[in-house]
Amino acid sequence: MPLLVNQRSYPLPQTPVVVVCVDGCEPDYIAQAVATGHMPWMKKILQQGTAIVADCVVPTFTNPNNLSIVTGAPPSVHGICGNFLYDSATDTEVMMNDPKWLRAPTVLAAMADAGKKVAVVTAKDKLRGLLGHQMRGICFSAEKADKATLVDNGIEQVLEKIGRPLPSVYSADLSEFVFAAGVWLMAHEKPDLMYLSTTDYIQHKYAPGTEGANAFYAMMDGYLQQLDAMDCVIALTADHGMNAKTQMDGSPDVLYLQDILDSWLGPAQARVILPITDPYVVHHGALGSYATVYLPSESDCAQLVTRLSGLRGIEVVLTREQAAQQFELPPDRIGDLVVVSERSTVLGTSQSRHDLSGLEVPLRSHGGISEQRVPLIMNRPLPGLDRGRRWRNFDALELALNLAA
Repeated sequence: MPLLVNQRSYPLPQTPVVVVCVDGCEPDYIAQAVATGHMPWMKKILQQGTAIVADCVVPTFTNPNNLSIVTGAPPSVHGICGNFLYDSATDTEVMMNDPKWLRAPTVLAAMADAGKKVAVVTAKDKLRGLLGHQMRGICFSAEKADKATLVDNGIEQVLEKIGRPLPSVYSADLSEFVFAAGVWLMAHEKPDLMYLSTTDYIQHKYAPGTEGANAFYAMMDGYLQQLDAMDCVIALTADHGMNAKTQMDGSPDVLYLQDILDSWLGPAQARVILPITDPYVVHHGALGSYATVYLPSESDCAQLVTRLSGLRGIEVVLTREQAAQQFELPPDRIGDLVVVSERSTVLGTSQSRHDLSGLEVPLRSHGGISEQRVPLIMNRPLPGLDRGRRWRNFDALELALNLAA
């Protein structure tokens, strides 16, 4: 009997299903790595399986998109509209990592409730609580793999089992640990459904086709090949793409919205929120291409839409209602205005609040419409696939489970 979760029907898997979210995977990363011989398994899958360029959700950040993938629904349904938000009820700015913000069940939890064995491995611990909410099974992060227990995570002694040391949170090793754990779990625990989510550390540092990027995708290709050899149905997608956000001299191309609005309206009249903000800001300095703005009066909206839209580097400025409709967002969590910058530009609050000293290379980031295109790749053919429709990254589970039924 299929499960109905958030108005979608999901067959119970008869073959192991693995859904992989490659953080920051602009489709060109795969194209460049395949073209240069770094991903031989992927080259075969692109020829024999199914490959689509799909849309992720805007804002193109980690939390909204991972939760869209595991709920099969946009943020208007599940409620997670950023990594960070302004909670108007308590007048505080908070991380959106607590499951209390989640408004919809996940397919992972529903499958576990239906008696299927489910496993989740995420790179950063910030996602673990959301992805594993009300889910019975294995759920741990590479970041805190050494602290996993049977009671809290469904598994213990992870480092010993995987045979790898605890990785640094700022490293490619964090993502490799996720893949190594996935292969070990499939070989030893044999989950019916497994979700693997990586980190975009590499994508923030290296452009497609560079040596660092190709090495990462070659590593990933080897682990995916091992999962494929275990007869898993694999669906690979991404939470967002990634672009350079620089001026011609290599310095970050930033519009500091709080400073701009303070100069227009007076100090602290408007509140700018950057939903990219998370505990791991070294590689992006909390600068992304999407911001929300809370205003002292709704009467300011029309004038500010016009003024902000006229700034260099701005792609679109929307009212709360317009943004909720266009981007499928919960209107009570996005502010009076939503501002999206162009491909090469990022948005900040006040210049004094952003520490960019940790940027070792020219800034690469995400958040806007320009990072919406992502891969959706299956290691099985889908001859009847409607390629004329708009495919989303959160179609991954539905496609994979229907293939595995």
